[in-house]
Amino acid sequence: MFPRPLDGSVTSAADSVGLGGEIGSVLSQSDALVGIDDVQKSLNRSRASVYRYTNTDPRNLNPPFNPRKLNPEYRSDQKDPLLFHPNEVARFAKDVLRIKEVTVEVLNSPSTATQQVLAAILDELRLIRSQLDGLPEAPSDLASRRDRQDRPAA
Repeated sequence: MFPRPLDGSVTSAADSVGLGGEIGSVLSQSDALVGIDDVQKSLNRSRASVYRYTNTDPRNLNPPFNPRKLNPEYRSDQKDPLLFHPNEVARFAKDVLRIKEVTVEVLNSPSTATQQVLAAILDELRLIRSQLDGLPEAPSDLASRRDRQDRPAA
């Protein structure tokens, strides 16, 4: 759990945004995006000002990136809530609001059931791979096997 300067790339399972010494919400892997309330708390601004900062357009659901605005993530419907990536909130705070201390914390989230299932699948695939590597010779020419007479007819 070490803060590091914003560099635009976070490869962690969970992110949180800390602005001016205040740490934002800690997010799980499934909730990697933050809502308006979390942005408001992180930036220490009113809800109305966060909406003013946000890059939205009533005629265009997903307007192009605007470096002077807070850009939300892609939405498929106008009724979808505005969600922001923590890196975007940190970029906006640093570049536009000129908040000096902007850090993105990288935290390891606890293992979830999905992660445990994926780890079990990976172990099984590794076992299969090791058994396949142990075979004397893998059949690479299927054309020669097709012409065999000892196989049942289709």
